[in-house]
Amino acid sequence: MGLEKKRVAVLVADLYQELEFWYPYLRLMEEGAEVVAVGPEAKEYRSKLGYPARADLSAKEALARGFDAVVIPGGYAPDHMRRSPELVELVRRMAEQGKVVAAICHGGWMLASARVVNGKRVTSFYAIRDDLENAGAIWVDEEVVRDGNLITSRVPGDLPAFLREIITALSGP
Repeated sequence: MGLEKKRVAVLVADLYQELEFWYPYLRLMEEGAEVVAVGPEAKEYRSKLGYPARADLSAKEALARGFDAVVIPGGYAPDHMRRSPELVELVRRMAEQGKVVAAICHGGWMLASARVVNGKRVTSFYAIRDDLENAGAIWVDEEVVRDGNLITSRVPGDLPAFLREIITALSGP
């Protein structure tokens, strides 16, 4: 416990990857953070396997709230998320404000759409390497990469390292 005064948005949309949404959501809650699920709309979304998750806030509502971090899970949800100008703007603002912006797997698509990876070292699921490089990122194949306030990981197996890095970043000054 050490994140009691931190507010974290975990993004969600249809076809999210179950572990990449629920592991950060529950792990950050376990650390004492206030964790809020944010989607294009405040409604229920279904994972790749049909598991439900309810967005507490719409992207538009989230823009008016203060968050210390945003976590972007993978699966195919990021392709739906980036169709929401408000969600893309939320990620862009958080990055510009120096807040923690964390993406795993296909979550890097949101970073590319928010135009926050130019010149940054990142990792992701290997299939979106070209997308990130075309957005100006320096792509590497490592379990977790932190470049300033940007934290990225590749696959569900990287989740423990990904969350350790997020918690460390949120615990700092």
